[in-house]
Amino acid sequence: MRLKTSLLKEPKHKELVSCVGWTTADELYSCSDDHQILKWNLLTSETTRVVKLPDDIYPIDLHWFPRSTGGKKQSHAESFVLTSSDGKFHLISKLGRVEKSVEAHCGAVLAGRWNHEGAALVTAGEDGQVKIWSKTGMLRSTLAQQGTPVYSVAWGPDSEKVLYTSGKHLTIKPLQPNAKVLQWKAHDGLILKTDWNSVNNLILSAGEDCKYKVWDSYGRLLYSSQPHEYPITSVAWAGDGEFFAVGSFHTLRLCDKTGWSYALEKPNTGSIFNIAWSIDGTQLAGACGNGHVIFAHVVEQRWEWKNFEITLIKRRTMEVHNVLNDAVDLLEFRDRVIKASLNYGHLVVSTSLQCYVFSTKNWNTPLIFDLKEGTVSLILQAERHFLLVDGGGLYLYSYEGRLISSPKFPGMRTDILNAQTVSLSNDTLAVRDKADEKVIYIFEALSGKPLGDGKPLTHKAEIVEIALDQKGLTSERKIAFIDKNRDLYITSVKRFGKEQKIVKLGTMVQTLAWNDTSNILCGIQDTRFTVWYYPNTVYVDKDLLPKTLYEKDASEFSKNPQIVHFVGNQVTIRRADGSLIHLNISPYPGILHEYVGSSKWEDAVRLCRFVKDQTMWACLAAMAVASRDMATAEIAYASIGEIDKVQFINSIKELPSKESRMAQILLFNGNTQEAETLLLQTGLVYQAIQININLFNWERALELAVKHKTHVDTVLAYRQKFLEDFGKKETNKSFLQYAEGMEIDWNKIKAKTELEIAQEREGAASGPSVRGSVTVQQ
Repeated sequence: MRLKTSLLKEPKHKELVSCVGWTTADELYSCSDDHQILKWNLLTSETTRVVKLPDDIYPIDLHWFPRSTGGKKQSHAESFVLTSSDGKFHLISKLGRVEKSVEAHCGAVLAGRWNHEGAALVTAGEDGQVKIWSKTGMLRSTLAQQGTPVYSVAWGPDSEKVLYTSGKHLTIKPLQPNAKVLQWKAHDGLILKTDWNSVNNLILSAGEDCKYKVWDSYGRLLYSSQPHEYPITSVAWAGDGEFFAVGSFHTLRLCDKTGWSYALEKPNTGSIFNIAWSIDGTQLAGACGNGHVIFAHVVEQRWEWKNFEITLIKRRTMEVHNVLNDAVDLLEFRDRVIKASLNYGHLVVSTSLQCYVFSTKNWNTPLIFDLKEGTVSLILQAERHFLLVDGGGLYLYSYEGRLISSPKFPGMRTDILNAQTVSLSNDTLAVRDKADEKVIYIFEALSGKPLGDGKPLTHKAEIVEIALDQKGLTSERKIAFIDKNRDLYITSVKRFGKEQKIVKLGTMVQTLAWNDTSNILCGIQDTRFTVWYYPNTVYVDKDLLPKTLYEKDASEFSKNPQIVHFVGNQVTIRRADGSLIHLNISPYPGILHEYVGSSKWEDAVRLCRFVKDQTMWACLAAMAVASRDMATAEIAYASIGEIDKVQFINSIKELPSKESRMAQILLFNGNTQEAETLLLQTGLVYQAIQININLFNWERALELAVKHKTHVDTVLAYRQKFLEDFGKKETNKSFLQYAEGMEIDWNKIKAKTELEIAQEREGAASGPSVRGSVTVQQ
């Protein structure tokens, strides 16, 4: 990826340009010390003067009123705030009329920013004050007062906090009066510019120490650049938070959100004092010290999938390279490309007005449909359909271009969604809520309605990243997520009434990805790269989980690596310096998943015997128990030396009825409640009581015996024997009450138990109708 820059031969402004701002994706306003505000039209390459300001107004900062306010989206901005050196800020209409001038600070007003909703304005001045104003220019509060000038301010993603500079320090101050203020030393020199992105919640800072840095919202340093030759005078995030631009003397840099640099340009601009990204994030403009305005387009973005490599060579042209046969295709578009995604055999491209869907089998005839909104901020693909996210909502389309659904949830803000907070599979869509980051909304893909009982999934801590598995049955769909403590959890998305178990899979997990062809999960945890070959093991046999993992030392990936994708048996990881590393994992677990998915148990056993790997046998054991194939489970457990489990499986096989076998399998999985419910539903009350006796759930066993008026003496007998073995006396009132006047006769209890088993065998032989009517006399 690089920047394609363009500069006019002669500057249009006579003095330095202090600030720039986009109204639409093709129209820019620039302000200069020559008191002129110019309008640049990029389609016609015309520059016109909007207004000449009075000679005592030297503009410093400009910010357009946000396009989306109160859910209504305007096609272009109508007014802007301009701060100036005379201590005022001015609200100016698009036509250049000064609507209002407000005395704001003593000395120059160095920065002015609207919040994301356009409900408030923050200004910062040479007098060290930070003030909050209403949108009509009425003073609401003075947020901060300090002895040094505040050079730059930025709103937090939720418009509840303000970030401002104080000398070498950065300060985050909430608007609530008594909330905790966060301050830290960020640079060794004066901080000149800062920016806070609402999508990725990361902070940029630039200083006179010639460095730019990336921080998280807690003030932790994520990246620090090498010192440049000159002070960094400007930094700015692109709208989607994927990359940012850095400006300095004769220098313009394009960087990834993790900090490493894609491209460095050395234009003849003097210092770049201000950078503004266009609304669609495809181009930027810079305010230059020599009177120029520099424009730069992001080109040469690359997408890779299997044997295809696609490059955006011009704004409206893509080049497709098939590395298998070296075939090259050129894809031409009517408008400039804004976003693209390549996965599952399809390339989805959104331009400013249309969406194109190409199949990798045929590049000549794309499917084209018009977009409602225009500026797509995110494209996610699954095997059967894809999701477009824009400022107006979430739209799910089939690869034939048919709109499938448009899910909605209360308080939805789509402009701040990214690939970490949205996940898509063939039947499910999951979205992490921004208002409450502990909540994940889960939708049925085809209808757009909330899944299950309609309640969202709630976790105890804030969730950072989510991912849905891609294969298998809808009823078994799982979601993996990382919370802010960097713990990895997995849970089922089908939720009816009872709370599903959220199970912890790992700790200190930086990044995760599901495989595209089978439900294998990989992640980087602490210093190890880990692959969970069968994450569902936690629901089947938790003790088996460590045996189903593959682990590798991850020190070669350096600090903060990110998994880009996990296709087939190849994992692509991007290191902190921007280099890509490709890792191959064993192909056998993927083949095993395929066999088990199509119930080819003999082939699965044959494969494990061929590979002779404990991990494979452990995966097969868990898969077999999950699919209730106890014969295969027995072979697999025997192969990994789990003799106790083999014996238990053999005892299950000998049980007379299907129901009791099923209940024992549920018990084996640790689902005691479900096993008991199943037995009670089929009239096998004695077995339900016996389960609780075996698990020492004495009170529940007695409760069932009393409720069904059977085997009370059995429960009392086993309880008495248990207490005698430990030399204890009965203290439980319920047991004391029922034990009064009841004589324990072990022979009678044994006879009754044998009768139960005989009747169960009879029931199993004569079918469910007879068994359902079996009653037991006490």
